[in-house]
Amino acid sequence: MGFGQFLAAPEVKLTIVTYRDVFQNSALEASRFDEEYEQLSAVIKLDPKDFSKLSIKDGETVIVKNGAEKVVVTAQASGYEEAHEGVAYMVNSPWSNALVSDETNGTGVPKFKNFKAVVLSAKGEKVTGIKDIF
Repeated sequence: MGFGQFLAAPEVKLTIVTYRDVFQNSALEASRFDEEYEQLSAVIKLDPKDFSKLSIKDGETVIVKNGAEKVVVTAQASGYEEAHEGVAYMVNSPWSNALVSDETNGTGVPKFKNFKAVVLSAKGEKVTGIKDIF
């Protein structure tokens, strides 16, 4: 047994911003349970510095968790203009919505656009299936 197996995976606290994506919306219209929809929706876009902190590579799976839920999604590198350390992006989808707290702070509307979560390597775990979310 190696010593490294007892070390916890590095975690990064992030602010997650959600957004709309025309390609993901088209896939949703075709079928919410289709593989293409999952590939376009079960994604988190991370800054290259956050990739380094997590010791992961583009295309690997990560666990995204907070007080509301935990999901496994695919990590992708943010584009140059959208990359900001400590800020991640997720398309509006069942995966991002699962992480939204039902707390509204008296407004009656949950914080869908901007919420906090912790991200860590999923070490090859499969993406959370949409049927597991529903």
